[in-house]
Parts: sequence; C-alpha cells; structure tokens
Amino acid sequence: MSSLLTNDSAMVALTTLRGINKNLSTVQAEVSTGKSVNSARDNAAIWAVSTVMQSDVDGFDSISESLGLASATVGVARSASESITDVLGQMKELIVAAQESNVDRTKIQTDIGNLRDQIDSIVNAAQFSGLNLLKGGGAVDFLASLDRGSDGTVTASDISTNKYDLSTTLQVVGSGAATITGAASSATIADAATETVDYTAAALTEGESFTVTVAGTDFEYVARDGDTMNDVVRQLASRIHGAIDGVTVAYSVVDDPETEDSFLSITNNTGASITLTEATASGGTAGGDLGALSTIDVTTDAGAVAALTDIEDLIQAGIDAAAAFGSAQKRVDIQSEFVTTLMDNMKVGIGALTDADMEEASARLQSLQVQQQLGIQALSIANQRPQALLSLFR
Repeated sequence: MSSLLTNDSAMVALTTLRGINKNLSTVQAEVSTGKSVNSARDNAAIWAVSTVMQSDVDGFDSISESLGLASATVGVARSASESITDVLGQMKELIVAAQESNVDRTKIQTDIGNLRDQIDSIVNAAQFSGLNLLKGGGAVDFLASLDRGSDGTVTASDISTNKYDLSTTLQVVGSGAATITGAASSATIADAATETVDYTAAALTEGESFTVTVAGTDFEYVARDGDTMNDVVRQLASRIHGAIDGVTVAYSVVDDPETEDSFLSITNNTGASITLTEATASGGTAGGDLGALSTIDVTTDAGAVAALTDIEDLIQAGIDAAAAFGSAQKRVDIQSEFVTTLMDNMKVGIGALTDADMEEASARLQSLQVQQQLGIQALSIANQRPQALLSLFR
C-alpha cells in the first residue's frame, strides 16, 4: 500500500544514512587525530589504562632530567676528587724529598702550603647547581624511579651517595662543651684481642664531638650537618687506620643509624696491652677528611717523618672519594639509560592501545564515502515515491 503520510522506504534509507554518517565521523576523527581511542567516550577502559601510563611517562621524563642533574653533580665531585688525589701525589713527592736533611725544608713547606691551598680551591669550586659533595657530611639522595605497585600505589626510589668532605680547613662547629652521653669509658685491650666501641643509634646534630684514644693517641671527629653515626664510625676508623703499628680497625655500616647501633672495633696486635678510651661531647674543631694537611710540617726531622705517614692516609682518602663518586656516577648513568629505554617501551605500549591503524582507517574511509553516496541516492529515490501518486489523480 502506498501512503502519502508514511514513507517506509525513506525512513529505512534515512536510518541507514545516519549510521553511515556516524561511522564516517568516527573514521574521520581517527584519521585527523591518529588515535582510535582519543577520549573516555571511545573506550573507557583503554583510555584509563593509557592515561595512567602516559602520566608515568611524563613522570619518568622529569626523572630523566633529575638523573642528568645527578650525573653532572656526581661527575663534578668525581673529577675534583681525582684532581685532589693528583695534587696529594705531588705533595707526597715533596714530603719524600724532605726526608733528606740537606734540603731546604722551609721552601718545601712553602710548596706544600701552596698545594694545600690549591686543594681548598678545588673543593670550593666542586659544586654543580649549588650542591657540593666535597663539603660537609651526610648523604644526598637523587630521585631515580617511580615504582607502581599492583594496587596502583606509587613510591619514589632514590640513588643515594655519601658526601666526602675533602676540605683542609678547620672550623669550630656547635657550641659549649657539655657531655652528651656521660663520662668517658675506658678499657684495656690485651695483645691479640679486640675491643668494640658501641655508638648508640641516634640522630646527630652539628658539633657533636667523638674522641677515641688508642694507646695514648687521640683520634677525633666532629659531626657536621647531615652526618649519621655511620659517618662517625667511618671517619674515626679512617683516622685510626695505619696510625699505630699493630693496631687495626673495622667499623659497621647499618641501614638506619638512627635505630641501629654502629660499632667501631679496635684489634691489638702490638705485642703488649694497650689502653682504649672513648668520649663524646658537643662543640669542637672540625676538619674535613684532609684536615690533617693543616698540621703537616716538614721543617723538622720528626715532622717530615710524621708527614710521610699522614700523606699515605690522605691520598687514600682522596682515592676512596673518587672511587665512591665514580661508582655512584656509573649507577646514575645506568639508571638514566634504563629510564630512557623504559619510556620508549611505555610509549610503544600506549601507541598499541590507542593509535589508529591508518591503513585500515583509509580503507574504511573510502568504503564509507561510497556507502554515503549510495545512501543519499537511495534516500532521494525514496523521497520521490509520493510524487508517483499524482499520476492517479490526473
């Protein structure tokens, strides 16, 4: 039955054309944006996953910049430590020359003083973006990664490197001389025996002084801002190491020196009993790992002999610092390369989820354009059907 009020053929053609136009709009959006999932409306699940991954990529991009800054900072410290070690080697040559009594030790002492000043110049210049790893104590943390757990929680992980204070100048830090942990304790170490000094876990403040007296020789370290008990035992062990024939020293490094005790172990192999005394107080004269340079004096026979022993420990301090910074820089560089590779892989993954297949989209676009033209023709023909009814009334 032909109806003037209802054109079934036109309604079917119109519905078909609307579907074609909707699909054509979707394909055109894919072609123009390059994405098959461009918003949450396209595919909420895929969009949510890709958005989280993209936020991680953006975060890792910032981490990559942070690691670049870390590498440069540690690299400056490493290079400066190596230069300082070279200067200490030149100083050793002068000290060896001073062992002869028929040389002008005064001039040699002047040269040593100039080299010491050069070390201070290197230390003061060894900063990058305001951070100097060759001054002060404690550790510095560099942001290295963002770790996302299975429950979606994100935690930051760091690469930590210790500072190595290679300054030679002495300074008074802290104030007063009040005892911190009570009276000094003492012990006698028999030959072939070991005595351990227990440093109770605690947070340190600048100026706290730690003294260990072994066989009548004082070894002192004054904590600087940022120091931990790990720094204290390491620094004391460095000062005791090699200073007394037959006495060896070891120390413990704990994960959290504010909750775990640190230990300094003294072993006696001198052939006789020796005394050990340890004390702590606040306020004191602090020097860097090369603070002993300020007391080197080769103008006398005794001073020249003592300087030869001291310079070996000082060179070792420079070597230890350079090696530690070199290791830290290598780790930072490896992490930086990993982060770059990780970002590339994550971008590939995001693309696989959201990018449009342009070959498929092109083929679909051509097909839908043809369908659209045919749909328009079909709708035009259907709209002309009511005009045929006019012939019945002629």
